[in-house]
Amino acid sequence: MKRLLFLSLTLVSILALTVLIGAQPKPITRTVKGQVLTSSDMPAVKIEFDKSFRYIGSQSFVLYDVANAEQHFFVDADKDGRIKRFYWVQFEGYLPSNTHSYNYKSPKVVNAGGFDFFADANARSLTGNLGRPDSDGARARAFLSAKGFRPAGTEFLSQRLVHLIDQAKRNELMIIYVEDLTGTGLTAADLSEGGSARARWPEISQGLLDRALKNMKVNKWAVAWRDWRER
Repeated sequence: MKRLLFLSLTLVSILALTVLIGAQPKPITRTVKGQVLTSSDMPAVKIEFDKSFRYIGSQSFVLYDVANAEQHFFVDADKDGRIKRFYWVQFEGYLPSNTHSYNYKSPKVVNAGGFDFFADANARSLTGNLGRPDSDGARARAFLSAKGFRPAGTEFLSQRLVHLIDQAKRNELMIIYVEDLTGTGLTAADLSEGGSARARWPEISQGLLDRALKNMKVNKWAVAWRDWRER
């Protein structure tokens, strides 16, 4: 009986350790040199950002215990760290421990550098519901704050671009471009459904998308055979 109990406890310990190990974030594998972020796979891509954006770093974590996420940030801020606009790039993929897949409903698709991206935009307020405290957005805000940056205001525009990397739809490249609304005279509520400036949303959202694409260059990157061989 004692032996059976010991074996049972040992099995539980092994399973718990396996879950713990599986939940550890992967090391950061993408690199940044100057204005260029390079990923050798998933997907193989180079993204170059306008010189007005400064690279401030990256972080890696397990999102909701189901997916690995690697974030990189390029920020345009004033000397006091107030953010006017920024890019948040996220490489994300589900863990082998689940069978989830990504399912985006956005009807708008744009092509950048040979990659198809689902494109959707929103007007948001930092005074509203920002979602779960353990979300990727919350982690992004915490990272920016830890680096000494803060929003210039509480109202902003957000353009999300998502490319599904594999046919199984279990890995994605997400690029989010954010602009502060301070100085425009508009709030997120004005641009939301039923808001006083809602009629302007098609024009404003298209301008946001144009700027998001204008200030970065996405290129497919064929990794040299020598690079693959040396892995």
